[in-house]
Amino acid sequence: MAVMKVIEILSNSPKSWEDATSKGIRKASKSINNIKSAFVQSQSVVVKSGKVSEFRVNLKVTFEVG
Repeated sequence: MAVMKVIEILSNSPKSWEDATSKGIRKASKSINNIKSAFVQSQSVVVKSGKVSEFRVNLKVTFEVG
């Protein structure tokens, strides 16, 4: 029987939500082994001078422990 753990991480990118998600998973995988999935819980943007300057995602990352 596998035991899974879920953590929440925040990530951002000036390019896109997809890039923010990829960056978040890439960074998390440096310190967390056995990542199995990620759920994008929310998306938001930062607006400066009427333009989107940053994309942000809130991820729930699931990984196997033990």
